[in-house]
Amino acid sequence: MANTTSARKAARKIARRTVINHARLSRARTSLRNVEAAIAAGDKAAAMAAMKIAEPDLMRAARKGVLHKATASRKVSRLTRRIATLGA
Repeated sequence: MANTTSARKAARKIARRTVINHARLSRARTSLRNVEAAIAAGDKAAAMAAMKIAEPDLMRAARKGVLHKATASRKVSRLTRRIATLGA
């Protein structure tokens, strides 16, 4: 348990940030699942629409430090490539 005033305040801040970071990560994962589902269904239009939502979510998570920048970029790149092959 935190003993000093500043340590108590730090613990409160960490708890608040943890909730926010969890929400950001959860939102990114959900949007990824939506894109994956659309790709699995073979629906290019739905996949494109889901990707328009997923990409900003992933990049926001990376910018805020919830995900690594390279991880977010890699996921966006791979999903975009998979969507492009749907029409072919």
